[in-house]
Amino acid sequence: MIKKLLTSAVLGTVLFSAQSALAADYTLRFGHLANEQNIWHQAAEKFKEEVEANSDGRIEVRLYPSEQLGNEMDVINSIQLGTADMTITGESLQNWAPKAAMMAVPYAFRDSEHLHAAVNGEIGTEIEEQITERTNLVPLTWFERGPRELTADRPIRTPEELDDLRLRVPNVPLFVDTWQAMGARPTPMAFSEVFTALQQNTLEGQENPLSLIESASFNEVQDYVNMTGHVRSWIYVVIGRNQLENMPEDLQQVVRDAAETMQAYESELFVEDQMRLEQTLQERGMEFVEVDVDAFAEAARPAVLEALTPEQREIFDAIQGL
Repeated sequence: MIKKLLTSAVLGTVLFSAQSALAADYTLRFGHLANEQNIWHQAAEKFKEEVEANSDGRIEVRLYPSEQLGNEMDVINSIQLGTADMTITGESLQNWAPKAAMMAVPYAFRDSEHLHAAVNGEIGTEIEEQITERTNLVPLTWFERGPRELTADRPIRTPEELDDLRLRVPNVPLFVDTWQAMGARPTPMAFSEVFTALQQNTLEGQENPLSLIESASFNEVQDYVNMTGHVRSWIYVVIGRNQLENMPEDLQQVVRDAAETMQAYESELFVEDQMRLEQTLQERGMEFVEVDVDAFAEAARPAVLEALTPEQREIFDAIQGL
């Protein structure tokens, strides 16, 4: 008898789950590159929770972390084709919308507050409008990214102290030109090869956010984190415009409200995570060095301005005027 009751209960749960799944009028397939421990995925889980609760189950959100739907560009293309719906993406959008290049320009922003003022104001609106127009993706909200910092085998406080530092950079022409202008000897290299190159002293330094410095265990081969903060950037959570506009207005608002809640939640996690990362790296033996940021920014400026198109230069100048 008990066995029959348990069986009935299990079947009832399965049927209820199946009915709940069938009850959803819309499904949002949300794929991104972060793993399940990353704060971006935790924020995505918050979004899912908010959307499903506040839509009374009319919208189901399916999360696909760790590039399960493909890399960033794959998912963007899938959204445009209608086989995915949402992702987290950044300056890659400049492939369609040139203004999105401003999301990763060296020394565009003085500090976190300056970045927030730009992204939340007219400049952010201008960039978002071009993204929507050119890509058919609607930025729902944005996350601040940890600034890129310079790790090295010695403390470096001014551009003069770079002194031809053999430095790994990603294969981004603007990054190569900027570090050359500041006095380093930049070498584009795949990220997977950097640890060994530092270990063997082929390279003397590399630059990345604290999160990657930690996850790559660069503390084992680098002693100093020089706080250059040379790239402050952000990343968008986007949804396909067609997918969003196919929903009734009340559900579109549910999605937008959930995105706002997600941003506030991720922002708290971000501040906590930056503090944790700094503490963790110090505990692992790395020394954090304050640098003359103004001197670095001044040295970088000619290369940055040379790389910008007239359209991008106009936005850069507007950012500097804030």
